[in-house]
Amino acid sequence: MDFVQYLPQLGQGLLVSLQLTAISVTFGYAAGMLLALGVSSQLPWLKWPTLIIVEVGRGIPSLVVLYVVYYGLPSIGLLFDNFAAAAAGLTFTVAAYSSEMLRAGIQSVHRGQNEAAMALGLPQTSTFTRIILPQGLRSSIPALMGLAIQSFQGTSLAYSISVSELMSKAYQSSSITFQYLQIYAITGLVFAVIAVPSTWTSVWVERRLAKGFA
Repeated sequence: MDFVQYLPQLGQGLLVSLQLTAISVTFGYAAGMLLALGVSSQLPWLKWPTLIIVEVGRGIPSLVVLYVVYYGLPSIGLLFDNFAAAAAGLTFTVAAYSSEMLRAGIQSVHRGQNEAAMALGLPQTSTFTRIILPQGLRSSIPALMGLAIQSFQGTSLAYSISVSELMSKAYQSSSITFQYLQIYAITGLVFAVIAVPSTWTSVWVERRLAKGFA
């Protein structure tokens, strides 16, 4: 079982995958919120550019985004190392998808909440930040958790631009030992061990929130 000695390398790759996930989810959700607010704006000069960004981000495959960032942007003077390019590309994709989830959550808040706040004389900004936004975020949590799981799985695409994440380490190890089945099976199990419990947690949270809204 020569592949056993390469398990520490897979662990190193997993750490890089988790780092990419944390960065893309953290900054992607923050950017997604800004995009959601932009798309929901009544100002045409803000609404349409942000809507275009969101639709482009959702329409382009993540792999193509990574190639554009890593191979394309240097032609106009924007240089990224492979890890930074992967983080930027994955963040862009997460931002585009999360923006629609956040926007849907905000819009799901009943209009009566806004009307009640106006009747009490609350300013529009306070109404949104203290009443509408917290409820919208709450309803968005299950979808955002699902997106985080997909983002973790999507870090395997970073292998295409030579990032030493889990899939890259698996390829390197299997190329040396020629034990492709064992190493790729272990790699798949590593993804599953993290993704499956996370999915169950997401379902549990969704049910708990549904009971809270009932």
